[in-house]
Amino acid sequence: MAKRCRVCNGAAQIKRPKTGDIMCKECFYYAFEEEIHHTVLAGKLFTAGETVAIGASGGKDSTVLAHVMTVLNERHNYGLNLILLSVDEGITGYRDDSLETVKINQQEYGLPLKIVSYQELYGWTMDSIVQQIGLKNNCTYCGVFRRQALDRGAMLLKVDKIVTGHNADDIAETVIMNVLRGDIARLRRCTAVTTGTDGALPRCKPFKYTYEKDIVMYAFHKNLTYFSTECIYSPNAYRGFARAYIKDLERIQPSAIIDIIHSGESLCVKKDVRMPVQSTCSRCGYISSNELCKACVMLEGLNKGRPRLGIGKTHKERRLFNEELARQAAEAAATNCDETTTTTTTTTTFTNGKVCCGGKGACGSMGGSGQAPEMCGSNLQSKSESDCVGSVSPSGGGGVAECANSLKKVRIGVPTAKPNLLEF
Repeated sequence: MAKRCRVCNGAAQIKRPKTGDIMCKECFYYAFEEEIHHTVLAGKLFTAGETVAIGASGGKDSTVLAHVMTVLNERHNYGLNLILLSVDEGITGYRDDSLETVKINQQEYGLPLKIVSYQELYGWTMDSIVQQIGLKNNCTYCGVFRRQALDRGAMLLKVDKIVTGHNADDIAETVIMNVLRGDIARLRRCTAVTTGTDGALPRCKPFKYTYEKDIVMYAFHKNLTYFSTECIYSPNAYRGFARAYIKDLERIQPSAIIDIIHSGESLCVKKDVRMPVQSTCSRCGYISSNELCKACVMLEGLNKGRPRLGIGKTHKERRLFNEELARQAAEAAATNCDETTTTTTTTTTFTNGKVCCGGKGACGSMGGSGQAPEMCGSNLQSKSESDCVGSVSPSGGGGVAECANSLKKVRIGVPTAKPNLLEF
């Protein structure tokens, strides 16, 4: 006897992985879309009139997301202005092909498309990064840069929110990864349906409770155009081990994915546990819990030829780099002490009448007062005005703060061979 659809009693064609329900195609499509609509309503994800960027990679998740958001926007009159936003990581043979799929989706759904690239933002592609870092930890670089690139692209478009295709499987994997790493801060917010509401650009996850298998089944039976090839650099990713664990659990108990998400939602942190305070990066202005954001640290490591500088919490490269900075600071301090004991100071006068003391320290008043100049942080080997950090006019000028800040930039600034992160 043929099985019947549990909704309309028609001929059943699909068994849903998430619920085990036997359904016909049309009932499955409607149930799938309405579950996402329920997530949108329950999470209060959108407000009418907002401009929303859809993170589009060309894969199954983002393709189904673009399709479903277009359908629900019309069916339930969300009143949203939808835009496709893609990131070109610069992976030859993978991302260039997937972006062609995104361009096809653009035509199918009639949505505008914006593409931002690592090359434009950071001066590096993932291909060139992998040449530096190797096949281990390259996904760490890509994840950090991609997250920030999406935000920067969204700000260029002046959108109100970003929606991403993170599904229930992805969120369950993230919960497991954060538990294994002991990352309490991320564990507390990784299950949120909307993140970034505390100042950054909000990100929404309409697929929070949607199984990956349901997404694949929807895309297949709807004949949607999507790119299914796995990234050539991802087989060694740490997330892959969490994914394999989740799949093993799912085979034993299909509800394991949702159970893990609910567990993550129920976890709380004791009041006396110290949590990182989010502020902004002093260099690029991006949200960060440290003085420099992770992207700036990684980019500086790449530009200095030390790509492992930004990886891990106590990595050897980072310790060596910090020791080197401390040694340079100690040497500079010792030089200052030696030079301030001398009674004479060599000065250099430029053609425009500016005077530089030529030492190391802070610039004081110069010229006709007859006072001996203090020391500044300049290197006058080339005897040019551009080399003098603390150059001042004969009538006086410069100062401790100006000279110290300039010296700091000379020491830790990113080389000009590669562009730094774009400022917000």
